[in-house]
Amino acid sequence: MSPTVEELLRIAKPLGALPEADREHLARVAQVRTFAVGEELFAEADPAEFFYTIVSGRTKVFKMTPSGKDIILGMFGPGDPVGSVAVYKEQPYPATAVAVEETVCIRISRRDLYALLDENPRVARGLLLGLTQRLIELVNRVGELSGTRVEPRLARLLLRLAQELGREERGGIFIAMHLSRQELADMTGTTIETCIRVMSRWEKEETVLTEKAGFLVLDSRALELLANS
Repeated sequence: MSPTVEELLRIAKPLGALPEADREHLARVAQVRTFAVGEELFAEADPAEFFYTIVSGRTKVFKMTPSGKDIILGMFGPGDPVGSVAVYKEQPYPATAVAVEETVCIRISRRDLYALLDENPRVARGLLLGLTQRLIELVNRVGELSGTRVEPRLARLLLRLAQELGREERGGIFIAMHLSRQELADMTGTTIETCIRVMSRWEKEETVLTEKAGFLVLDSRALELLANS
């Protein structure tokens, strides 16, 4: 039996931290949507009609440059709000969100969200908590992509994924997320050729191994030294 909206709200961060009465208000207007791998939550320039919070799975958000190159702005996982800034500002979505794993979301229409926030200011505090954290991370990412060499950027990305998703196994840390060389390049603002070269060298040095289901970080210390260089 699929979980109810109320049950999902209870486990979704930061919504689960809201008082029960506020979750009940949310449950009246919230919808549950499941997105298959590769399915869009929304596309760049679409009207921002829904506020999404991820319950399970993972979504990449990317933007296309005028030259036609995709730049991945971030990977969003459980508890993360997606598309919230556009909804608040009543502007089209500035980027595209695509599920990279089967992803379950709670979504609320902009009209219902505004009415809910007017009636329950405490709900706004819970929603803005996740939004603020994501904005800080995106600002930090802009700093990471400017003025540094590719290797430190790749090292910082893998260390961040290891912290968020990693589990200890086989003498290292396994990151259970498959990312292509192109996606790694998009996330670090480099070319696929450079990314292939760096990752191939790390494989030979047994720093990071690429596997079908993700990455096995065997030498975190080496990545830390590169990240701080």
